[in-house]
Amino acid sequence: MASNGEIIQYVPFTSFVHPSFWHALTDMKLEVDRLNETTKQIFGRFTYRDDIGTVFEVDGTSFNKEPTNEQLYENVTGTIMNKNTIEEFKNIDKAALLNSIGEAIWANIKKKTWITNPRALLNFIILSFADLKKFHYYYWFAFPSPSQPTVYLKETNSISLSFSNKQLEDIAQDYKKIDSNQKNFFFILKENDNAFIKPLSQLFNPKLEVQNDLNIDLSSLYFVFADPSNGNNPGWPLRTFLAALLEHCPSLCKRDIRVIGLRCSASGAVDKSLVFTVSVPENVQAVESAGWVGWERNDRGNFGPRLANMSASMDPIKLAETSSDLNIKLMKWRLVPDLDVDVMKQTKCLLLGAGTLGCHVARGLLAWGFRHITFVDYGKVSYSNPTRQVLFTHEDCRAGRGKADAAADNLRKILPSVETRGIALHIPMPGHPVGESLRAETAANIKTLTEAIQAHDVVFLLLDTREARWLPTLLGAHYGKIVLNAALGFDSYLVMRHGASSDPTLQSDAEQSPTEKSAGEQSHATYLAGAQLGCYFCNDVTAPGNSLKDRTLDQQCTVTRPGAAAVAGALAVELLAALTQHPLREHAPALYNLTDESDIPPHLQGVLGPIPHSIRGFLHSYRTVAPTCAKFKNCIACSDLVLEKYRTEGEDFVFKVLNSGSYLEEVTGLTELQLTAEMTDILTFSDEDEE
Repeated sequence: MASNGEIIQYVPFTSFVHPSFWHALTDMKLEVDRLNETTKQIFGRFTYRDDIGTVFEVDGTSFNKEPTNEQLYENVTGTIMNKNTIEEFKNIDKAALLNSIGEAIWANIKKKTWITNPRALLNFIILSFADLKKFHYYYWFAFPSPSQPTVYLKETNSISLSFSNKQLEDIAQDYKKIDSNQKNFFFILKENDNAFIKPLSQLFNPKLEVQNDLNIDLSSLYFVFADPSNGNNPGWPLRTFLAALLEHCPSLCKRDIRVIGLRCSASGAVDKSLVFTVSVPENVQAVESAGWVGWERNDRGNFGPRLANMSASMDPIKLAETSSDLNIKLMKWRLVPDLDVDVMKQTKCLLLGAGTLGCHVARGLLAWGFRHITFVDYGKVSYSNPTRQVLFTHEDCRAGRGKADAAADNLRKILPSVETRGIALHIPMPGHPVGESLRAETAANIKTLTEAIQAHDVVFLLLDTREARWLPTLLGAHYGKIVLNAALGFDSYLVMRHGASSDPTLQSDAEQSPTEKSAGEQSHATYLAGAQLGCYFCNDVTAPGNSLKDRTLDQQCTVTRPGAAAVAGALAVELLAALTQHPLREHAPALYNLTDESDIPPHLQGVLGPIPHSIRGFLHSYRTVAPTCAKFKNCIACSDLVLEKYRTEGEDFVFKVLNSGSYLEEVTGLTELQLTAEMTDILTFSDEDEE
């Protein structure tokens, strides 16, 4: 038997947060809330456990629209307030916050909704801050309850002293059948040898502001609450229940009322329950005249927040993926709300060349969120590579690893979730004749390259020589792929996007090229449509030849200033990012003069601004220009003449080009064009001589 006449002591809840709760909060913050500090409804639950006491749980399902009902668990509706900064989390006035929420709860209680829906008496708050870079979660639970009225615990007894075994069995069976909204608070009525569970709405009239006459013998009446406590003191839910009872029924003052703390075991038995005899003084202090309590104590027994460090327990691969995406999502939240962060993950990139440019481009793609990257390279990692080619190590040199495979493996070490592979492939080149002994191998290489380009959305030309870019340019134009080119000089670089395949359905009036406009409009043209942009070879009037023949070592290697490749690689990635965010993608128009952005009409820009055709940089003067060049009708790589030849002859056409340094010039009419130019010079000199 408990002590007589002592102020009642309630056993507070102890919060337990399942790891799935933090995963769900992270997803909610990244995908839904972003920078909004919204107060969100969540659900928690508790049950009676003889071994661990008053544990209050939240997990990944807490964010569901409806609570999940589990046998013997009582659901509680609460709110979470997640702050954007640790300073906001620390500086908020905790007492004022609890009082403001308590006042709202009490106003709702005075509306009497708790009589028909007793679950409304319970509530909880989580104040939190999520450091998503470190996966540290600061949190503080509160279970709001009024500090008044003060009542006394007169007696505590086992339920078996007040009820027979038959009555206890009846109570256990009725408790299983009662509606879930009524399980937190109800009353039991004893009649002779029977005990009946009844909802509060059969005792109280919610239409009355105050109800003094209960029309019932209090000696047969027991108020009941679902008790999570496993000790001699009642659990926290009784505190608000008593406040609501005394507010609605002031006649209970100066009386002894009996309250059952129902403790239902896993088997459904209720024999562990306790009957508390509560003595209510004559003059109880009103709830409105006092404050609210309920902030949880931390592990040290002080009122303060807790820290959940999830970085060690989370899947490292998932952790790396989520953390890598955070910068892009912050960009979307703060600066570019229309940024499509998913398009990068879905775009498949083919990098032709895994050297200095290829390594820098791959790292840039990872940072932008691209997750499908394939490397194509025939070379092996040499000892001169690692200092310039950032995906390789000294161990790769010692092992004599192929560049493509080594780049893919090392990229996976940076971000394990990236989908990447290497293809060891020699790209056939014009002016490099193929003998019969190599024809089958070359045909296989052409087939592999063709299939790789077909399987990807974007092709990066990051190769050492001009002629190595010809076949990929042709195939990219034929299959309608986005083709991006990056080339290096000693102290200069070129980054450009190739013109898109012609598709009139993608060109509105606003995107028409100047050649499609009337003669009067052409003089005022300021841009070219994506389909009218030239490729890497459109400014050439000669076919590519064997640039490696008779070259010394310094001429065979790409001798360039160390920073040029990093700058060019970064610009190539930014060009792709801008294209993926433009509604016309590769068909986006390019301005002739990209200097004064304030005068650029909105319809000529994408989410990331206007997209140039090419970018040429000069390190010796630290100058950058963005020229726009139209497609050349006699181009040796992307012209209709060449594409039609490839469509009709296929592989045979490619072999003719490989074996002849002049065949492309004949097909495209460049030979005739060169002769015409020479004749013009001759005629000009002749006229001058005659004069």
